[in-house]
Amino acid sequence: MSEREVLRIGILAGEASGDILGAGLIAALQKRFHKVEAIGIAGPRMQALGVESLFPMERLSVMGLVEPLKRLPELLKIRRTLREHFIANPPDLFVGIDSPDFNLGLEEALRSAGIPTVHYVSPSVWAWRQGRIKKIARAVDHMLTLLPFEADFYREHDVPVTFVGHPLADEIPLEVDVPAAKKALGFAPDDEVVALLPGSRGGEVRLLGPLFLQAALWCSQRRRSLRFVLPAASPERKAQLEQQIAGMPGIEALPLRVLDGQSQQALAAADTVLIASGTATLETMLMNKPMVVAYKMASLSYAIFSRMLHTPWVSLPNLLAQRELVPEILQDDATPEALGAAILHYFEDPLLGDTLRREFSELHQQLRRDASEKAAEAVCKLINQ
Repeated sequence: MSEREVLRIGILAGEASGDILGAGLIAALQKRFHKVEAIGIAGPRMQALGVESLFPMERLSVMGLVEPLKRLPELLKIRRTLREHFIANPPDLFVGIDSPDFNLGLEEALRSAGIPTVHYVSPSVWAWRQGRIKKIARAVDHMLTLLPFEADFYREHDVPVTFVGHPLADEIPLEVDVPAAKKALGFAPDDEVVALLPGSRGGEVRLLGPLFLQAALWCSQRRRSLRFVLPAASPERKAQLEQQIAGMPGIEALPLRVLDGQSQQALAAADTVLIASGTATLETMLMNKPMVVAYKMASLSYAIFSRMLHTPWVSLPNLLAQRELVPEILQDDATPEALGAAILHYFEDPLLGDTLRREFSELHQQLRRDASEKAAEAVCKLINQ
């Protein structure tokens, strides 16, 4: 327990993954202080721990490069309100979780006003828009990274940093009980199960949902033993996916189960996964599942994004290994045939999956660091300075 009785903290998460990280950090800080008063923007997990949310978190969940421009006036107004609130009522510390385009500007203003700032989850500055490192250095007293190679990048640029590991690596067991997971979802032990995860945002599902379903149909026509499971990230995504399924010719022949959430159960039961590039690829790696990574975005966003990219990979397993462990099939290359062939490759060559599982297990151990406790430690150190 800290000598300080009360910790007053500003905290901001822009989407569900940030809410999970924030809840872990708040819970770890609550063990160290008699009382933690936290206010900012929070999702249900942080709110359950007593964090006061000044705006609904969903208002910040926008994707792409061009799409957020449509919401810019609202986003700027929210940021201005938060800045004025925290400068008028200074917390002991402000923690911005992920959402760098929103958080870094706010952090810079607060740090200029004398409020210590922590940014939790590195922006992909090592991969694209590397010039942002100058803004990060101005905005952030301390960076908390989930991945080891990110911390190396900040050290090279003299930004104070702590690699805390990934909370999912702490949470997910090193061994997954696949037969039990299959049974729980109504599959037979010897069923060949493919999980389809086309993303959690409406824009992702609009572009990837039909593509993933067509790839599943393509595979099913060539390997009748396959069974498919599709966990919908939210009730809205489920309605969207069901609409896509209803409008697809030949889909009634596909052995497919659509789930309400339950993405971890679907991953646990799967033999192979077709997945949108993003945080979920890390979860899939930690569940020890061979995967095919795909992504599509609006053409203009992709044209801008691809010119700025400084790395040959976009998926976290490949970035962690610094080589291609899993296939990445992006934009115009992402056709039902290309995705289907990559999925079938795992069933046709079981040794490929065995090798991947060994690699994934090693990476899992690297990321198991008790992340929330390490993050809380770094936060306490900064406050005591």
